[in-house]
Amino acid sequence: MEITPTDKLLDLHGKTAIVTGGALGIGYGISYRLAEAGAKVVIANRTAQEGIEAADRLSGKGLDVAAIATDVSVEENVRQLMEETVKKYGSIEILVNNAGIYPSIPLLRMELSDFEAVLAINLKGTFLCTKYASQQMIKQGRGGKIINITSIDALHPSSVGLAHYDASKHGVWGFTKNIALELAPYRIWVNAIAPGGIATPGVQKLQQSMPVAPDADMKKVLEEFLGKIPMGRLGEADDIGKVALFLASDMSSYMTGTQIVVDGGVLLK
Repeated sequence: MEITPTDKLLDLHGKTAIVTGGALGIGYGISYRLAEAGAKVVIANRTAQEGIEAADRLSGKGLDVAAIATDVSVEENVRQLMEETVKKYGSIEILVNNAGIYPSIPLLRMELSDFEAVLAINLKGTFLCTKYASQQMIKQGRGGKIINITSIDALHPSSVGLAHYDASKHGVWGFTKNIALELAPYRIWVNAIAPGGIATPGVQKLQQSMPVAPDADMKKVLEEFLGKIPMGRLGEADDIGKVALFLASDMSSYMTGTQIVVDGGVLLK
């Protein structure tokens, strides 16, 4: 058996990656790492301007990154994303289903529209992007990598107000395992990453929306939150970006249907 040199294992030159929700937070961290490793990266963001700005920042670092405005919950948008990506870069080898929303709404105040909106992006969007990207990968005949961003909430609830989010992430984890079976004959490996608390604009917004007593000591609240994390800190977007690079590369050549937890040890408690 020939051993691939270490410097080649993480080399993504000649490959094209799509990162949904790739303009901010975890998505941006993933886009950066994949592009840095040599991949041509398409940031698929619902907000066009955010996608363009992120692509411009990465392009300014000498990386090959483009932005295509996409609402992953709309089938025609997803079809167009795949078509435009192939038209621009010629192929699709890597898909990262990262786009997701998580508004905090307790069950008794949650409307059907709230529940459906979260599932539309988090679960339906993952289905649509996986379906059309895998069709292209099969057509190319060279295999591929699909990485779904779930959450530790796919394994254990983190807080009240995220029932719709937890339902969607449990769904994505189940979807990941089933699709890994179906796509394995085509050499398309499907895995998931389950982040814990990551310091991103979205998480900051979620924390601000959660109910806190008017006289609460926010410093103490934060200390208690961090006290639940054995590593003693929130994760950074790059902590997820590095794991995504591992799964997108030949470092994970014998892995499919797996979920990697990246949570600083939270689930240990």
